[in-house]
Amino acid sequence: MTEQHPFEIVQDVVIGASPEQIWKAVTEDTSAWMFPLQNLYPHERLTEDYPKHLVQRMEGPDGWYNQLEHVLTPGPDGTHLHYVHSSVLTDNWEQEYDGALRHTAFYLHTLGEYLAHFEGRPVVFVDVQGPDGATAPDAFDRFLAAFALTGVIQGEKKDLDLPGLGPVEATVDYANEYFLGLRTDEAMVRVFGRNLFGDRLGLTVHDFSLDTASGTSADAARSARAEQHAKAWGEYLGTLYP
Repeated sequence: MTEQHPFEIVQDVVIGASPEQIWKAVTEDTSAWMFPLQNLYPHERLTEDYPKHLVQRMEGPDGWYNQLEHVLTPGPDGTHLHYVHSSVLTDNWEQEYDGALRHTAFYLHTLGEYLAHFEGRPVVFVDVQGPDGATAPDAFDRFLAAFALTGVIQGEKKDLDLPGLGPVEATVDYANEYFLGLRTDEAMVRVFGRNLFGDRLGLTVHDFSLDTASGTSADAARSARAEQHAKAWGEYLGTLYP
């Protein structure tokens, strides 16, 4: 049986939004800033003190679990979020823990970006993973170079031609040696240099350009837009990492 290593990640951040706004984002709108959390194992709420304290737990086979705790305290600059992620890792757990820690900071930053710029807008979420060539040690560096973003600084604005989005002005809202966050007027693109954690480079697109009502036609429009992004980025990454 594979040895399991329990871990806990604790983050404290201030987000310029109310506890009620953050609560909705972390319970209903996760596709807008992270990924569709409901697509994972069914979860239950162990603590639900709206809008102050939320603990959600998912359990899976072989003792696997994933628990997320949010403690929300309003303040003069927004809401202080005390975030605790508890779960288990296996195999290369030290490298995986380092990756999980860095991913957490990126996700919580993206939560703030969503609430500041796109809150409440319908989202088209797409997750695109690079081909086998995107596992190379220099895969993230090659992505940056392809868009002339090597050495880019957080806060810079760049004119880019992004697959699926076309020519846009993008704000670099997050930039370090592992991740890149780009924000346009209509979308966020999150690039994950997971090749640096023994995996492959991938990215997510959060497209807020379809301000459509609910219904069959809206679902069809979102599905078509998702396919457009997946095809455009899939072909691009396939060319970048042959």
